[in-house]
Amino acid sequence: MSSRLIPAAALIRDTFREAFARRIFWGFAGCSTALLAFLVFIMRIDVVAGALATITIFGRAMPTTDVEGLVHQTQSVIAMAMYFFGMALSVFASAGLVAAVFEPGRIELLLSKPVSRSQLLLGRYVGNVLVVAANIAYLTLGSWIIFGIKTGMWGAGYLLSSVFTTFIFAVLLAVIVLVGVLWESAAVAIMTTFGIMIVTPILAQRATIERLLSSEWSRDVVRILYYVLPKTSDISVIIRHLILNEPVDSWMPVWSTALFGAVVLAAGIWHFRRRSF
Repeated sequence: MSSRLIPAAALIRDTFREAFARRIFWGFAGCSTALLAFLVFIMRIDVVAGALATITIFGRAMPTTDVEGLVHQTQSVIAMAMYFFGMALSVFASAGLVAAVFEPGRIELLLSKPVSRSQLLLGRYVGNVLVVAANIAYLTLGSWIIFGIKTGMWGAGYLLSSVFTTFIFAVLLAVIVLVGVLWESAAVAIMTTFGIMIVTPILAQRATIERLLSSEWSRDVVRILYYVLPKTSDISVIIRHLILNEPVDSWMPVWSTALFGAVVLAAGIWHFRRRSF
């Protein structure tokens, strides 16, 4: 392992230790385990000759003749819940992990170590992403295996949903990092990130909004905000298309959101390098 990777690995390990100490990791794992237990013990899917299925939830049976459609629809519901609620919980928990770096006494101790400021912030950032990614992978892989055993269907689209969920969290975490560097406040970071999560689904309806606006400059503002900010709602649509084996109309929401995350994270690192503590 190179001399550059050793400090980064130590910072990532430190982030995991703090997540364990604060019960953040175990909280995520507990929620994921509860959902997996729900799929195993409460929901039963019976396949007959590969053509007829019955889904039973809380003792109520609902017959269907489309086994594949049933599985994909159920997986899409789980993926959407994991995407929106999981992302919100992850943002709430991770804001504290980032803000903790700037606590008096701790930041001075970290800066005294033989590691650059860029490595320090990136190590913390990657550690946070990996903590959340581990829990997302646990839930997604576990439910994918359960569905596969019950139905014999092992579509890869559902597995890809975990990649996109982790991706959008990584972008939002870049916002938390930038706000944390500027104001050292977990509360401000949470409010800013949740504000983006609330505004972007509204901006996704820009065609409707533009028709309601009376001036061209206000329409331009809506268009600029739509293309600049991360597109959480559009990416959720892409996830659903992938799970249902439907074609994706455009990948623009993915690369433009990635560009936003890269710029914001770079801005956070730049400000952190210039700050005095």
